[in-house]
Amino acid sequence: MRRPRVKFIITYDGRDFAGWQSQRHGNTIQDQLEIAFEKISGSRVSVIGAGRTDAGVHALGQCAHVDLELGRLSIERWISALNGTLPATIRILRGRFVPPNFHARFSAKGKVYRYRIFNDAIMSPFELGRAWHVVAPLDHALLKHVAKLFVGRYDFSNFAATRGKFSEDTTRTINSLRVTRRGNLIELEFAASGFLYKMVRLITGTVVRCTLGKETLDSIKLRLEKPEPNAARFVAPASGLYLVRVNY
Repeated sequence: MRRPRVKFIITYDGRDFAGWQSQRHGNTIQDQLEIAFEKISGSRVSVIGAGRTDAGVHALGQCAHVDLELGRLSIERWISALNGTLPATIRILRGRFVPPNFHARFSAKGKVYRYRIFNDAIMSPFELGRAWHVVAPLDHALLKHVAKLFVGRYDFSNFAATRGKFSEDTTRTINSLRVTRRGNLIELEFAASGFLYKMVRLITGTVVRCTLGKETLDSIKLRLEKPEPNAARFVAPASGLYLVRVNY
């Protein structure tokens, strides 16, 4: 008999973990979840996430699916038991039964990421590991102007890392890139059909560099229109990045 499939929404502080994807040392979000499920059920299960987040990256609404034993526990009991077993920096927010053809990764229609920048001469200790500290003043209007260049459908190969191999298709559509500011905190929120490896961090790094006069608007336009294989790139730190939600 097919096990019922459950969709879970998970939040985590990524500072203490080596990203989402399971690794040998076991210190990833996926590993911690699978260990918790095994402790509760006594059997190993596979936790399938909507996508990888790197070491140090956070999530407000990561999505994952799991095939569970029928009738063992209600979803509410699973959530309570998991949150009592997981490290305090990982929490299951909610869950529900989904059709067997639902897949956390392949059923996704798009994602929303947020990047946080703390823009001040002195870094707040409460933002350490949760935002990128940029000392030089950033002009808000110019930030918004540079960010608009990335909205649309482009070959983002100059704004992606390869993980040692080249993706077959590096074309993606960014539906919106919203820049907001509240005091010293700047947030860039990306909504797209999908993202390449380190794409948000590379775009954020480029937007900030251009705002600081270290790169031109024309050079960005050229890299979007005619990607160069060995173009110089700057990756914003992982600590400021959050997976906000996955759209289905």
